[in-house]
Amino acid sequence: MTSPTPTIPVIAERLPNGLLLTLSPDRTAPIVAVNLWYHVGSANEREGRTGFAHLFEHMLFQGSEHVAANEHFELIQRAGGTLNGSTWLDRTNYFETVPSHQLELALWLEADRMGRLLPAMTQEKLDTQRDVVKNERRWSVDNQPYGSWWERLPELCFPSTHPFHHSLMGSMEDLSAASLDDVAEFFRTYYTPDNAVLTIAGDFDVAEARALVDRHFGWIPHGGPRPALPPMDLPPTFGSSARLVVADDVAVPRVFLACRTPAFGTEESYASSLLSAMLGTGRGSWLHRTLVRERQLASAATAFTYDLSKGSDLLVIDATARPGVDVAQLEAGIADVLDELVADGPQVAERERVLAQVETDFVTALQGAGDRADQLSRFATYFGDPDLINRQVPRYRAVTDRQLRDTAASRLNRDNRASLVFVPKAAPESAS
Repeated sequence: MTSPTPTIPVIAERLPNGLLLTLSPDRTAPIVAVNLWYHVGSANEREGRTGFAHLFEHMLFQGSEHVAANEHFELIQRAGGTLNGSTWLDRTNYFETVPSHQLELALWLEADRMGRLLPAMTQEKLDTQRDVVKNERRWSVDNQPYGSWWERLPELCFPSTHPFHHSLMGSMEDLSAASLDDVAEFFRTYYTPDNAVLTIAGDFDVAEARALVDRHFGWIPHGGPRPALPPMDLPPTFGSSARLVVADDVAVPRVFLACRTPAFGTEESYASSLLSAMLGTGRGSWLHRTLVRERQLASAATAFTYDLSKGSDLLVIDATARPGVDVAQLEAGIADVLDELVADGPQVAERERVLAQVETDFVTALQGAGDRADQLSRFATYFGDPDLINRQVPRYRAVTDRQLRDTAASRLNRDNRASLVFVPKAAPESAS
């Protein structure tokens, strides 16, 4: 019998300007996390202006009307806190974790750049951060072994007209073409309170936090209309297999194999999430057991889901060959694992093991104020309901053996596999 999962306290309300506020008090440790999600990512970029969402992540640390360039970092770190930001296909977030008596500092900093960024935006700052982003691209994508996988795989898996198709970091040409007016327009369109979720989690007084949020964010005006995303819906499977081979400066082959799965948050997505864990989480997973331990075809093999909430998601297998193993052997080994799972389905004991692992990982992550705030922001942004955080474990527990078998048979079969294959330049793959 499984033990009950602790309930996370969740209070949600919407300010008159549209900002969705989520509060989760926990007085056990004297720290508080502030987490701000904007519902904008690379999917919202228009043709010829890719890379704006990621560029903006950098620009927002370059000062606002009352905060000098890089002072946001200095003030939070001097207060004993940590901070950062990140960009994804359909959201951008900014977050601080500070001693609880420094809550107002974090809120004031976030509010000043939400409401007063444009007066501090200059051509010099844009030019500097554009160069920073270009260098980041050179370092993490263009000159990194296997580094282009995370932009090549979406290009392979999503049609060219789909918002998830193009590169998150953007092209060098588009970054070079970005003007100060373009950047200002992007900010006015998407960095508005009605397109944001503000979460506070940790050691704070609810009434005091509400008053601080109203004081610092309440004056910021509601935004205008935003361009609608193109249709995101896709067929449930690719309909055929797809394969792209990239000759790269790498020592051994590596394979990224993706299957189209139900969008994150749908009832069907919980079965594919459990299958992902079954395939590639931990030393007891199918991929590790078969490819790494038994057949010794791979030095590492994992699986994960992108957790995309719009249209469809991707379940991805990532396997790196052992030295001396060619790419055909590695691909065949991955196919054998998937074919076996499709044909036989998982065993009951496996479901229980993986369910316990997923539940433990999820609950453990929520013990930290920063991770809890991030999850609350995610459910509030994607679904308008931060309390979904308390329904995740029951939804995983509700997945049946029949659902796992049916999902494996319909989503992991050979007409729903897209493979991105990296091979060493020095020994290119022979034509197949």
